[in-house]
Amino acid sequence: MGGFFGVTKKEDCVSELFYGVDYNSHLGTKRAGIATINNKIFTRSIHNIENSYFRTKFERDLKDFSGNCGIGVISDTDAQPIIVNCHLGKFAIVTVARINNINELEKELLAKGHHFCEHSYDIINPTEMIAALISEGKDIVSGIENVYQRVKGSCSMLLLLDGCIIAARDRLGRTPIMIGKKEGSRAATSETCAFPNLGYEIEYNVGPGEIVEITPDGIKQLKKPGDKMQICAFLWTYYGYPPCEYEGRNVDMMRYQSGLNMGKEDDADVDFVSAIPDSGIGMALGYAQGKQVPYMRGITKYTPTWPRSFTPSTQERRELVAKMKLIPNATLLRDKKVLFCDDSIVRGTQLRDNVQDMFDSGAKEVHMRISCPPLIYPCKFLNFTASKSDLELITRRVIEELEGQHDKNLEAYSTTGSPEYERMVERIREILKITSLKFSSIENVVESIGLPKCNICTHCFDGSSYE
Repeated sequence: MGGFFGVTKKEDCVSELFYGVDYNSHLGTKRAGIATINNKIFTRSIHNIENSYFRTKFERDLKDFSGNCGIGVISDTDAQPIIVNCHLGKFAIVTVARINNINELEKELLAKGHHFCEHSYDIINPTEMIAALISEGKDIVSGIENVYQRVKGSCSMLLLLDGCIIAARDRLGRTPIMIGKKEGSRAATSETCAFPNLGYEIEYNVGPGEIVEITPDGIKQLKKPGDKMQICAFLWTYYGYPPCEYEGRNVDMMRYQSGLNMGKEDDADVDFVSAIPDSGIGMALGYAQGKQVPYMRGITKYTPTWPRSFTPSTQERRELVAKMKLIPNATLLRDKKVLFCDDSIVRGTQLRDNVQDMFDSGAKEVHMRISCPPLIYPCKFLNFTASKSDLELITRRVIEELEGQHDKNLEAYSTTGSPEYERMVERIREILKITSLKFSSIENVVESIGLPKCNICTHCFDGSSYE
């Protein structure tokens, strides 16, 4: 995925830019970059962060930056920010985007006389593509509207100009942008956890398709928001950092409520509840309260040296890192019936290994409760997984086993409680060798988020989405 942060102040912004971008580090693992402008001169730095952290790569660069406005990004895809000079003027840009039709757009723009400079993995830089589409407009706003009209997928962005930042949220609001304020300064970010320690209060949620200009003195609306929204449900169940909020709905409160609802309804006989850290913790605390059983840490994440499990470039290394970073507590697990809460099951390989480790540590029973429904459909909008095939999803492999085709009868398999759904969940339980397995329902996810279903993208669960 990815996350960005921008700040515009009446004094130097470099330190706040540095720490604000860092607070988006949980959203991406490949590239990071920052850019500032001072007296119309841009300064930029980009680093690979696959084997290091943002702070360690950028701290030594800070002496080279100056200015009152800056933007930065943590990205799972391309190297950015990029700096563009076109008939609209000079600007730097960062994006959180997925362009499903990038090859078609490339051919079209090349035929019109555009050229692209930055390539990696034999494709053009997606942020450069966004900049090229903006440059086709008669002004910045019409250029961004051109992005909304042409890109299939999603795109939110920050543009850095002399004296201001322009924030433009994805046409259907699939990814968020929040604006914070304090005396003499305003900031825009993907994650509101960037605000409190820098002294900002949330001032405004940029709406779907809305474009705003941000200066230290205020917010100027350049384009009104649209009337449809499809914000990603995974922002609450997986991506978001616990103190963050989107559309006024707190991440950890959503996870707690989801677990509370499941705990009240569940008939599992267990000694205590634990979490697969970190994103399972809020759910597990809620589940323990709803179930009225103790919460204990049957497995602990070793945070000092191990990065997130999907950082390495190969699945084999991701699985190894996932195993190395989670340490079972054999003293707590021994001879106990334990229920674990986790955010999702994608391929199932990491969870299978976790379950085996718990049994090896002496657990009598290992029950799993998952905070989102089964993932039936690959994400088309946010790069949620690096899956190159539908069959990388454990659900699709099971459906192929049961039906002979991985894409047969998907509506029935995505309907909670249907015979097909129950057969699929039972088969996943057998494959992962879990004592019992239950997934949250879509209804529970939607209720716990607290927005109308029509405003939340649940495509991964039920195939529903606006295009």
